[in-house]
Amino acid sequence: MQKPDSLIFDMDGTLWDAVDTYANSWNLVFEKMSIQRVIGRNDLMQLMGMEGKKLTKVLMPDFDDDRAQGIYMDVNETRRQILPTSGGVMYDGVTEGVKQLATKYKLFILSNCAIGIIPLFISWAKIEDDITDSMAYGQNNMPKHYNMQLLIDKHQLKHPVYIGDTNGDAEQTRMAGIPFIFVTYGFGKTDDYALKFDDFESLTKYYMSL
Repeated sequence: MQKPDSLIFDMDGTLWDAVDTYANSWNLVFEKMSIQRVIGRNDLMQLMGMEGKKLTKVLMPDFDDDRAQGIYMDVNETRRQILPTSGGVMYDGVTEGVKQLATKYKLFILSNCAIGIIPLFISWAKIEDDITDSMAYGQNNMPKHYNMQLLIDKHQLKHPVYIGDTNGDAEQTRMAGIPFIFVTYGFGKTDDYALKFDDFESLTKYYMSL
């Protein structure tokens, strides 16, 4: 594997854990709509990283597609409203590590989240000056491998890697034809990776030493 010129990060399970806030956004909407359903942290943990269309089918199997999509849009709007104050938990070493890595690499964030969530995360983490660009599923409703290629083409990246925490991330990265770097502390498991790290400090140290 060649030395990368850029690092593309997944967000949830890789840079922070905002599952409690995400669950709350569902429950606020269900309460508003008098839907007798409560989403817990464990309900979402196994679904993190899933594309929106698939997510709605799992969480709302009894609703038709149009109603489920409408609820999902409402959830995302609620999420955008509460994230600036509720936020999430940054994983150890992420904020400091990102600032170090930005001195040596172009950094990107690519997530299967709704539009507007990544900028809120970047603001929460205070890493506005460190991230070159970002891409969310909500911008075009396309899978990660497609959006990886968009970032690669837009910024003329020669040797990017994608850093994530699930087997879905690994599969999408392979489809994009770039190396997958696995962080084991996140939400998923996989044996399909070029490198793995057990904490963000180790990842930072490795890439700063190249």
